[in-house]
Amino acid sequence: MKALALGLTLLVASAAVAEEGKWRPLFNGKNLEGWTPKIRYHEAGDNYGDTFRVENGVLKVGYDAEKYPEFNETFGHLFFDEPFSNYRLRVEYRFVGDQCKGGPGWAFRNSGIMIHGESPETMGKDQDFPASIEVQLLGGNGTAKRSTANLCTPGTNVVMKGNLFMPHCTSSSSDTFHGDQWVTCEVEVHGNGVIKHFVNGELVLEYEKSQLDARDAHAKSLAKDGDLMLSGGTISLQSESHPCEFRKVEIMELEE
Repeated sequence: MKALALGLTLLVASAAVAEEGKWRPLFNGKNLEGWTPKIRYHEAGDNYGDTFRVENGVLKVGYDAEKYPEFNETFGHLFFDEPFSNYRLRVEYRFVGDQCKGGPGWAFRNSGIMIHGESPETMGKDQDFPASIEVQLLGGNGTAKRSTANLCTPGTNVVMKGNLFMPHCTSSSSDTFHGDQWVTCEVEVHGNGVIKHFVNGELVLEYEKSQLDARDAHAKSLAKDGDLMLSGGTISLQSESHPCEFRKVEIMELEE
């Protein structure tokens, strides 16, 4: 009877979580409506070289040779126009094809989801990455181990295991995903509280108290009344020199 009661309790708890909110697509499968590109060396809103495009219901990041004979560190980000604070974000992504000529070695099969970010309008024309928390998406090279849903911190820091954590990138505990397979990454965000990374439903990384890095002049300038703590911001998808695709980008807003 105790086992049955426990099972019913878990079932009710699971149902409560499922009903907490509804998934809402941020990408409509047709066009880039609701999104704003910001590509380095270009003004916000200029989708240089059609870097971000929609084909056959898939949001693609691509580099046409005419516009990108060399990558030249032309990093790009595609911002959703609405900021968020407490939510679950889910994307299905994969890497395809060959890296753009001149792309940095570390950017091979590399993209990311930027959360708690600044707006594209506050970025400088020559700025490479928005001040944000990056959920780094990586693909394998066919042989070596390489985790995905890692943490990177352009212009930011986090608290991990009770301590201010300042390294730029931290690996998750995820598996390696070689080839062109689709991978599901989910991020659970609770304002300035806990943030969790999941890969194919498995928890792979956790931290809290996202904050602007006072050592970074631009990031520090974004602090309101000197408050470095981040409790919300923009969501954006990266262009880092390797073609990739997103077939789903959806959000479920949560109570605090």
